[in-house]
Amino acid sequence: MAAEVDNEARRRRVWGTTLLRALVLVATFLALTAFSIALAKVTLTPSPASEDLVRSNLRPGRSLRQYAEDYTFLAACKQAGGNLLLGVPFGILLPILVPRRLRMLRMVALTVTVMVVIELVQGALVPGRAFDIDDAILNTSGALLGYLLVGRRISHRYHLLAEGTTRAEAAPEPKPKRKVAPKSGPTSRTKPELASKAKSKLTSKTKPKPRSKPSSRTKATPVSKVKSKVKPKSKSRSRATTGRRGSGLVASGRALFGRLLTRDR
Repeated sequence: MAAEVDNEARRRRVWGTTLLRALVLVATFLALTAFSIALAKVTLTPSPASEDLVRSNLRPGRSLRQYAEDYTFLAACKQAGGNLLLGVPFGILLPILVPRRLRMLRMVALTVTVMVVIELVQGALVPGRAFDIDDAILNTSGALLGYLLVGRRISHRYHLLAEGTTRAEAAPEPKPKRKVAPKSGPTSRTKPELASKAKSKLTSKTKPKPRSKPSSRTKATPVSKVKSKVKPKSKSRSRATTGRRGSGLVASGRALFGRLLTRDR
Protein backbone atom coordinates (compact mmCIF):
# COMPACT_ATOMS: atom_id res chain seq x y z
CA MET A 1 0.00 0.00 0.00
CA ALA A 2 2.77 2.44 0.87
CA ALA A 3 4.56 1.76 -2.43
CA GLU A 4 1.36 2.36 -4.40
CA VAL A 5 0.77 5.65 -2.60
CA ASP A 6 4.35 6.76 -3.35
CA ASN A 7 3.97 5.89 -7.03
CA GLU A 8 0.71 7.80 -7.25
CA ALA A 9 2.24 10.88 -5.60
CA ARG A 10 5.25 10.73 -7.92
CA ARG A 11 3.00 10.55 -10.98
CA ARG A 12 1.05 13.56 -9.81
CA ARG A 13 4.24 15.53 -9.34
CA VAL A 14 5.45 14.62 -12.82
CA TRP A 15 2.14 15.63 -14.39
CA GLY A 16 2.13 18.90 -12.43
CA THR A 17 5.66 19.82 -13.47
CA THR A 18 5.05 18.95 -17.14
CA LEU A 19 1.89 21.06 -17.14
CA LEU A 20 3.81 23.96 -15.60
CA ARG A 21 6.54 23.61 -18.22
CA ALA A 22 3.95 23.65 -21.00
CA LEU A 23 2.34 26.79 -19.59
CA VAL A 24 5.72 28.54 -19.36
CA LEU A 25 6.58 27.61 -22.94
CA VAL A 26 3.22 28.80 -24.25
CA ALA A 27 3.53 32.09 -22.38
CA THR A 28 7.07 32.55 -23.73
CA PHE A 29 5.99 31.91 -27.33
CA LEU A 30 3.07 34.30 -27.00
CA ALA A 31 5.28 37.01 -25.53
CA LEU A 32 7.90 36.48 -28.21
CA THR A 33 5.25 36.68 -30.95
CA ALA A 34 3.84 39.91 -29.53
CA PHE A 35 7.32 41.35 -29.26
CA SER A 36 8.14 40.38 -32.85
CA ILE A 37 5.00 42.15 -34.10
CA ALA A 38 5.87 45.27 -32.12
CA LEU A 39 9.47 45.13 -33.34
CA ALA A 40 8.35 44.81 -36.95
CA LYS A 41 6.04 47.85 -36.61
CA VAL A 42 8.78 49.95 -35.04
CA THR A 43 11.66 49.00 -37.32
CA LEU A 44 10.01 48.17 -40.66
CA THR A 45 7.54 51.05 -40.88
CA PRO A 46 8.44 53.37 -43.79
CA SER A 47 9.42 56.98 -43.02
CA PRO A 48 9.30 59.00 -46.26
CA ALA A 49 9.99 62.30 -44.46
CA SER A 50 13.48 61.21 -43.44
CA GLU A 51 14.68 59.78 -46.75
CA ASP A 52 17.08 62.67 -47.42
CA LEU A 53 18.43 62.73 -43.83
CA VAL A 54 19.09 59.05 -43.20
CA ARG A 55 22.39 57.47 -44.24
CA SER A 56 23.79 54.02 -43.71
CA ASN A 57 26.45 53.57 -41.04
CA LEU A 58 29.07 50.81 -41.08
CA ARG A 59 31.42 52.35 -38.49
CA PRO A 60 30.74 51.40 -34.86
CA GLY A 61 30.25 54.48 -32.65
CA ARG A 62 29.52 56.98 -35.42
CA SER A 63 25.81 57.28 -34.71
CA LEU A 64 26.44 57.42 -30.97
CA ARG A 65 28.81 60.33 -31.48
CA GLN A 66 26.19 62.04 -33.60
CA TYR A 67 23.58 61.57 -30.87
CA ALA A 68 25.91 63.21 -28.35
CA GLU A 69 26.89 66.14 -30.59
CA ASP A 70 23.85 67.02 -32.70
CA TYR A 71 20.89 65.79 -30.63
CA THR A 72 19.54 67.15 -27.42
CA PHE A 73 19.84 65.11 -24.23
CA LEU A 74 16.23 63.90 -24.36
CA ALA A 75 16.44 63.06 -28.06
CA ALA A 76 19.72 61.18 -27.56
CA CYS A 77 18.27 59.24 -24.61
CA LYS A 78 15.20 58.43 -26.70
CA GLN A 79 17.24 57.07 -29.59
CA ALA A 80 19.78 55.10 -27.52
CA GLY A 81 17.28 53.98 -24.87
CA GLY A 82 14.78 52.84 -27.49
CA ASN A 83 17.37 50.62 -29.15
CA LEU A 84 18.38 49.18 -25.76
CA LEU A 85 14.79 48.40 -24.81
CA LEU A 86 14.19 46.64 -28.13
CA GLY A 87 16.83 44.06 -27.17
CA VAL A 88 15.73 43.43 -23.56
CA PRO A 89 12.93 40.91 -24.42
CA PHE A 90 15.44 38.79 -26.28
CA GLY A 91 17.50 38.45 -23.11
CA ILE A 92 14.44 37.39 -21.10
CA LEU A 93 12.62 35.04 -23.49
CA LEU A 94 15.33 33.37 -25.56
CA PRO A 95 17.21 31.73 -22.62
CA ILE A 96 14.04 29.79 -21.81
CA LEU A 97 13.77 28.41 -25.32
CA VAL A 98 17.43 27.56 -25.91
CA PRO A 99 19.20 24.69 -24.13
CA ARG A 100 20.71 25.34 -20.75
CA ARG A 101 24.33 24.81 -21.75
CA LEU A 102 25.90 28.02 -23.11
CA ARG A 103 22.52 29.71 -23.17
CA MET A 104 23.98 33.21 -22.85
CA LEU A 105 26.19 32.77 -25.92
CA ARG A 106 23.33 31.27 -27.89
CA MET A 107 21.05 34.10 -26.87
CA VAL A 108 23.65 36.68 -27.96
CA ALA A 109 24.18 34.93 -31.29
CA LEU A 110 20.43 34.80 -31.99
CA THR A 111 19.97 38.43 -31.02
CA VAL A 112 22.83 39.59 -33.25
CA THR A 113 21.49 37.52 -36.15
CA VAL A 114 17.93 38.86 -35.86
CA MET A 115 19.02 42.48 -35.47
CA VAL A 116 21.45 42.36 -38.38
CA VAL A 117 18.74 40.87 -40.60
CA ILE A 118 16.32 43.64 -39.56
CA GLU A 119 18.92 46.32 -40.28
CA LEU A 120 19.62 44.82 -43.70
CA VAL A 121 15.92 44.75 -44.52
CA GLN A 122 15.61 48.37 -43.40
CA GLY A 123 18.47 49.52 -45.60
CA ALA A 124 17.38 47.52 -48.65
CA LEU A 125 13.56 47.56 -48.69
CA VAL A 126 12.10 50.12 -46.29
CA PRO A 127 12.10 53.74 -47.51
CA GLY A 128 13.34 56.27 -45.00
CA ARG A 129 15.35 53.61 -43.14
CA ALA A 130 19.04 52.75 -43.35
CA PHE A 131 21.44 50.11 -42.08
CA ASP A 132 23.11 51.22 -38.84
CA ILE A 133 25.63 49.02 -37.05
CA ASP A 134 25.23 51.05 -33.85
CA ASP A 135 21.57 50.06 -33.64
CA ALA A 136 22.52 46.37 -33.73
CA ILE A 137 25.15 46.97 -31.02
CA LEU A 138 22.63 48.75 -28.78
CA ASN A 139 20.04 46.01 -29.31
CA THR A 140 22.55 43.31 -28.36
CA SER A 141 23.60 45.30 -25.28
CA GLY A 142 19.94 45.52 -24.23
CA ALA A 143 19.59 41.74 -24.63
CA LEU A 144 22.63 41.18 -22.41
CA LEU A 145 21.25 43.60 -19.82
CA GLY A 146 17.88 41.82 -19.75
CA TYR A 147 19.57 38.44 -19.43
CA LEU A 148 21.76 39.51 -16.51
CA LEU A 149 18.91 41.20 -14.62
CA VAL A 150 15.97 38.86 -15.20
CA GLY A 151 16.48 36.21 -17.87
CA ARG A 152 19.26 34.32 -16.12
CA ARG A 153 17.19 33.60 -13.01
CA ILE A 154 14.00 32.68 -14.87
CA SER A 155 15.78 30.37 -17.32
CA HIS A 156 17.74 28.74 -14.50
CA ARG A 157 14.57 27.85 -12.60
CA TYR A 158 12.83 26.64 -15.74
CA HIS A 159 15.70 24.34 -16.73
CA LEU A 160 15.93 22.95 -13.19
CA LEU A 161 12.23 22.16 -13.37
CA ALA A 162 12.71 20.46 -16.73
CA GLU A 163 15.62 18.37 -15.46
CA GLY A 164 13.60 17.33 -12.41
CA THR A 165 10.73 16.06 -14.56
CA THR A 166 13.01 14.12 -16.91
CA ARG A 167 14.77 12.47 -13.98
CA ALA A 168 11.47 11.58 -12.34
CA GLU A 169 10.18 10.06 -15.59
CA ALA A 170 13.37 8.09 -16.16
CA ALA A 171 13.54 6.76 -12.59
CA PRO A 172 12.15 3.21 -12.26
CA GLU A 173 9.14 2.63 -10.06
CA PRO A 174 9.99 1.06 -6.71
CA LYS A 175 8.90 -2.55 -6.42
CA PRO A 176 6.68 -3.51 -3.47
CA LYS A 177 8.52 -5.37 -0.74
CA ARG A 178 7.55 -8.99 -0.22
CA LYS A 179 6.93 -10.18 3.29
CA VAL A 180 8.92 -13.28 4.16
CA ALA A 181 6.99 -15.71 6.37
CA PRO A 182 8.92 -17.10 9.34
CA LYS A 183 9.97 -20.73 9.10
CA SER A 184 7.81 -23.10 11.11
CA GLY A 185 9.51 -25.85 13.08
CA PRO A 186 11.46 -26.56 16.23
CA THR A 187 14.61 -24.94 14.81
CA SER A 188 12.97 -21.53 14.25
CA ARG A 189 13.83 -19.45 17.28
CA THR A 190 13.55 -15.80 17.90
CA LYS A 191 16.52 -13.58 18.67
CA PRO A 192 15.52 -12.91 22.31
CA GLU A 193 15.39 -16.65 23.03
CA LEU A 194 18.83 -17.22 21.52
CA ALA A 195 20.28 -14.30 23.46
CA SER A 196 18.83 -15.55 26.76
CA LYS A 197 20.24 -19.06 26.15
CA ALA A 198 23.68 -17.69 25.35
CA LYS A 199 23.64 -15.62 28.55
CA SER A 200 22.65 -18.64 30.63
CA LYS A 201 25.52 -20.68 29.17
CA LEU A 202 28.01 -17.95 29.94
CA THR A 203 26.80 -17.58 33.52
CA SER A 204 26.93 -21.34 34.08
CA LYS A 205 30.55 -21.42 32.87
CA THR A 206 31.69 -18.44 34.89
CA LYS A 207 30.06 -19.44 38.24
CA PRO A 208 32.62 -20.93 40.70
CA LYS A 209 31.93 -24.43 41.93
CA PRO A 210 31.15 -24.71 45.66
CA ARG A 211 33.86 -26.24 47.82
CA SER A 212 33.12 -29.68 49.17
CA LYS A 213 32.88 -29.70 52.96
CA PRO A 214 34.58 -32.51 54.82
CA SER A 215 32.09 -35.20 55.70
CA SER A 216 31.43 -36.18 59.22
CA ARG A 217 32.43 -39.78 58.50
CA THR A 218 36.08 -38.93 57.82
CA LYS A 219 37.73 -38.43 61.20
CA ALA A 220 40.96 -36.54 61.59
CA THR A 221 43.85 -38.70 62.81
CA PRO A 222 45.41 -37.48 66.07
CA VAL A 223 48.89 -35.99 66.04
CA SER A 224 50.22 -38.37 68.66
CA LYS A 225 49.50 -41.42 66.50
CA VAL A 226 51.24 -39.82 63.54
CA LYS A 227 54.33 -39.15 65.66
CA SER A 228 54.33 -42.72 66.95
CA LYS A 229 54.20 -44.04 63.42
CA VAL A 230 57.06 -41.81 62.28
CA LYS A 231 59.42 -42.66 65.18
CA PRO A 232 59.98 -46.36 64.41
CA LYS A 233 60.94 -45.45 60.87
CA SER A 234 63.67 -43.09 62.15
CA LYS A 235 65.06 -45.80 64.50
CA SER A 236 65.30 -48.40 61.72
CA ARG A 237 67.06 -45.89 59.53
CA SER A 238 69.64 -45.07 62.28
CA ARG A 239 70.34 -48.81 62.87
CA ALA A 240 70.95 -49.34 59.14
CA THR A 241 73.37 -46.42 58.98
CA THR A 242 75.34 -47.62 62.07
CA GLY A 243 75.59 -51.13 60.59
CA ARG A 244 76.98 -49.74 57.41
CA ARG A 245 79.53 -47.64 59.30
CA GLY A 246 80.70 -50.68 61.34
CA SER A 247 81.23 -52.84 58.27
CA GLY A 248 83.20 -50.01 56.73
CA LEU A 249 85.51 -49.78 59.77
CA VAL A 250 86.10 -53.55 59.75
CA ALA A 251 87.02 -53.45 56.06
CA SER A 252 89.48 -50.59 56.61
CA GLY A 253 91.06 -52.43 59.59
CA ARG A 254 91.55 -55.55 57.56
CA ALA A 255 93.16 -53.51 54.77
CA LEU A 256 95.62 -51.93 57.25
CA PHE A 257 96.46 -55.31 58.75
CA GLY A 258 97.17 -56.73 55.32
CA ARG A 259 99.52 -53.86 54.52
CA LEU A 260 101.48 -54.34 57.76
CA LEU A 261 101.96 -58.02 56.98
CA THR A 262 103.28 -57.23 53.52
CA ARG A 263 105.81 -54.78 54.97
CA ASP A 264 107.12 -57.30 57.56
CA ARG A 265 107.78 -59.88 54.92
